[in-house]
Amino acid sequence: MESLIIKFRGLLESVDPTFNRNLFEQINWKARGIKIEGARGVGKSTLMLQQIKKNLPIKDTLYLTLDDLYFRSHTLTEVAEEFYQHGGRHLFLDEVHKYANWQVEVKNLFDFKKQLQLVMSGSSILALQRSQADLSRRVITYLLPGLSFREYLGLHDGISLPVIDLKELILRHEEIAETTLKKIPSPLGKYRHYIQYGTYPFFREGEGDYFVRINQLINVIIDYDLIEARAMEGSSLSQLKKLLYIISRSVPFTPNTNKLAEDLGISRGRILDMLNILEKAQLIRNLRSSAHGVSLMNKPDKIYLNNTNLIHALADGKPEKGNIRETLFYAHIQDAGLSVSYPKAGDFLVQEKYTFEVGGKDKSFEQIKGIKDAYVAADDLERGVGNKIPLWLFGFLY
Repeated sequence: MESLIIKFRGLLESVDPTFNRNLFEQINWKARGIKIEGARGVGKSTLMLQQIKKNLPIKDTLYLTLDDLYFRSHTLTEVAEEFYQHGGRHLFLDEVHKYANWQVEVKNLFDFKKQLQLVMSGSSILALQRSQADLSRRVITYLLPGLSFREYLGLHDGISLPVIDLKELILRHEEIAETTLKKIPSPLGKYRHYIQYGTYPFFREGEGDYFVRINQLINVIIDYDLIEARAMEGSSLSQLKKLLYIISRSVPFTPNTNKLAEDLGISRGRILDMLNILEKAQLIRNLRSSAHGVSLMNKPDKIYLNNTNLIHALADGKPEKGNIRETLFYAHIQDAGLSVSYPKAGDFLVQEKYTFEVGGKDKSFEQIKGIKDAYVAADDLERGVGNKIPLWLFGFLY
């Protein structure tokens, strides 16, 4: 137990509390049960340690990483019992997906230690884990996405700018752009850097090996994290990697599930399951028509990599501009918690109301002509006019 406390205090010393993710302010930190999900490397551990450092008495608080070797010979329940008996009231559990049957032990702690607050974090593949313990009524779940362009500017350049609501952006984007340009004189240059290096906070540790680290992250997710969530054989993991490789070479990818099944030597149903797994792992995004619904038995209309940093890490040569632009827009909108579907005309339907066509600064309205609430999200454009909105401004939605 003492060794765990020493490790926790050391980690706390190294945490910088000055920059906070947008989610930090949205979490109800007074809730008894909190679960933070997100892809590897997006900053879940830092978020929890910042809350401890800024707002909690250290003597009543303990932060544990459940992949610690200590838990090879001790249970979470044992540690929590001892902590609670010595007056501990705030227990933070990181990497919960690495601990077998964590849901059952957490449920018991929640039910029988009424003064104990439990804050957990784990990979987004937690959604794939099956358990008999139902935590839905006990725990509030939050999703931490990759850095938005707004957050990237705060972390990389120390520039503090407000979150913009989508409706406000649509109505006032010309005014918003003018105000923002006073704080960021050359946003397009910074946006180009964000597109390559801005999704994962570990860019601060050096750009030279940034793409190497992303590739390592992908391998860890598929080779280790997914095994923690689902019983998978080595051949299945190899097929997942091959499917991801196929997608990365042709995104935005319009899937032919029968052809993919033939190429990988598996069934069409297994292909759809694998696409769901890769999406839960936040490696891809599956775009579906709202008319078809989101059933896993319906194939996606289009498939994108999760973010543009992944595109650059996996690309052979220079990535295609149209792919970069559409991936950016999709990520900006979906990570802000807004609904996105595939429309009959245009590229994206947002909140079942707004149709968007994504392109360069000279993109016309021809493909969305005559559609109500239709807009162009234009790249390489500092200021927009009317229904043409600069793409970079969508990076301020969270």
